[in-house]
Amino acid sequence: MSPAAKYLLIGSFAGALLVTSCENELKDVPKVSSKKVPILVDKSLGVEIIYSDSAVVKAKVFAPLMLTHKTTNPYYEMPKGVTVIFYDEKLEEKNRVTSDYAIRRENEKIIELRKNVVIRTKTGETIKSEEMFWNENIRRFYSNQMVTITSPRGDIGYGTGFESDENFNYTLRGGNGIFTVPEKAIK
Repeated sequence: MSPAAKYLLIGSFAGALLVTSCENELKDVPKVSSKKVPILVDKSLGVEIIYSDSAVVKAKVFAPLMLTHKTTNPYYEMPKGVTVIFYDEKLEEKNRVTSDYAIRRENEKIIELRKNVVIRTKTGETIKSEEMFWNENIRRFYSNQMVTITSPRGDIGYGTGFESDENFNYTLRGGNGIFTVPEKAIK
């Protein structure tokens, strides 16, 4: 066999292998692309998280179940509800927030509270909504959902939006309500 024929035979054989291997890889593309990448999720029961500033406890978070989703945008999900208690400098409870569901987005530093959100303030007010957000970066609560506020005197306020600092000095958007006016203020 001449040297040119050997090279032609070897080249043909290598070309056939290359085409065959490419053909197999192309057939596998739909299979590979349809496979889902598993998301790592850690499950924690009976969770208590303490937030402090300069070794002073500012808040505690309690959740019966917390799922930690380890993705490129990690988040913590509390599907069985959450209770957040804010403390004053004497470690006395000043405000309490509860909801039936919560999610904290790690990169954005935003906590979304959903389903039966109830805030009880130190002054005795109760703030209710179906959705409330806490932006840790600017230390503000806000909602674009209907909000109901009840005072210890029995006043009831309604609004289509809500914004507050962490001490619940709030602004109610689109507000109206039923308020008690002292008799001497009417005269």
